[in-house]
Amino acid sequence: MERINWIINHSLYQSSYQHLKELEKNRIFCCHQMPHLLDVARIAYIRNLEEKLGIQKSVIYAASLLHDIGKSQQYEFKIPHEIASEKIAKDILSSMPKELSFTSDEQKLILNAIRNHRKLPQEFGILDKLLYESDKASRNCFCCPAASECNWDDTKKNAQIDY
Repeated sequence: MERINWIINHSLYQSSYQHLKELEKNRIFCCHQMPHLLDVARIAYIRNLEEKLGIQKSVIYAASLLHDIGKSQQYEFKIPHEIASEKIAKDILSSMPKELSFTSDEQKLILNAIRNHRKLPQEFGILDKLLYESDKASRNCFCCPAASECNWDDTKKNAQIDY
């Protein structure tokens, strides 16, 4: 997990994360901080193992921990967070030291999954679908105190534990 720890300790990750944390400090709805990011990563990795998808753990964790990192730009500038997150992720991934870096193919997988985590395009990859579904599965709507005020369609809310 050395790659993952490098990512979360990167100055751009830390500044983006801290800014998002500050913006969400009074949010009553789902937040996009470490508990959510780790839930997504762990659900995705469990599903990867169960479904024998063969995706490397560090690739899953990188996509999961980076997929919402641009959310503050959506709050402040109305930039869709999947676009902002993809840009931040690209900057972070491209600055990794050679001995830790992801291959160009792995980077493409990670960046595509981040870009597609809100809405799957007609053609999508395995990691895209895994991140998309794990992100949705991570939400605990069935016990959320703000569920009645949430703008998610009731058909999308998790009424039970699936993962």
